[in-house]
Amino acid sequence: MLQLKSVHKIFNEGTPDEKIGLSNIQLELEPGDFVTVIGSNGAGKSTLMNVVSGVLYPDMGELLIKGKNVLNLPEHKRSRFIGRVFQDPMAGTAPTMTIEENLAMAYARNKRRSLKRGITKKSKEFFQEAVKSLHLGLENRFTAKVGLLSGGERQALSLLMATFTEPDILLLDEHTAALDPSRAALITDLTKEIVSKHRLTTLMVTHNMQQAIDLGNRLIMMDKGQIILDVDEENKKQLTVERLLEEFQRIRGEKMASDRALLS
Repeated sequence: MLQLKSVHKIFNEGTPDEKIGLSNIQLELEPGDFVTVIGSNGAGKSTLMNVVSGVLYPDMGELLIKGKNVLNLPEHKRSRFIGRVFQDPMAGTAPTMTIEENLAMAYARNKRRSLKRGITKKSKEFFQEAVKSLHLGLENRFTAKVGLLSGGERQALSLLMATFTEPDILLLDEHTAALDPSRAALITDLTKEIVSKHRLTTLMVTHNMQQAIDLGNRLIMMDKGQIILDVDEENKKQLTVERLLEEFQRIRGEKMASDRALLS
């Protein structure tokens, strides 16, 4: 479903501020895979998400979705088959528009434009049923401006908007990090439910190691623009936060030793 082949990205190349964003990334997601991504600040997690979504273009490599190279497609065209939920609950929705208008806008994302009325009786019924699945009572507040919703309500709406057209790829960019624990737990449960129901191929960045272990069928760890650990479903079942930290320290130690040998 999603393939990254030898993807490389350098920022500020040739200057004192040069930094490797991604280094020879090789990654393949099968249909229905739910991959969690962890790593320290600057590891390349956000750069990876931005390259997949089209915010950034890599310097080298290929990016394929369903076998088609989409590297030259801009972000707005990729959004027809890629859904994304951001860390900031204020992102991903239009605050001055109503809940219904936001849903209509998201629903039309992968539809052909026409002169027909934007919100029909049929689409309104569909929106109502979709919003009911959030169990937040938002189906009774369709005329409310989205900017008046709480952070958790808005993030739940963002998740719904990103997924109810069943995109080929779903990107979750630390989408629970800005929420309080109870709202984060709600969004986590909704994520499990929605991804499982639609079997969405999902890439989720998180700083929460326990969340990375609990969600999905695969886990990758990044460091300095590289994927340094790739844990499959069977081995993921045995993971704990302690073992994950130990593995990170072991790999970093080996890499540092290898680097010293090359420089000597």
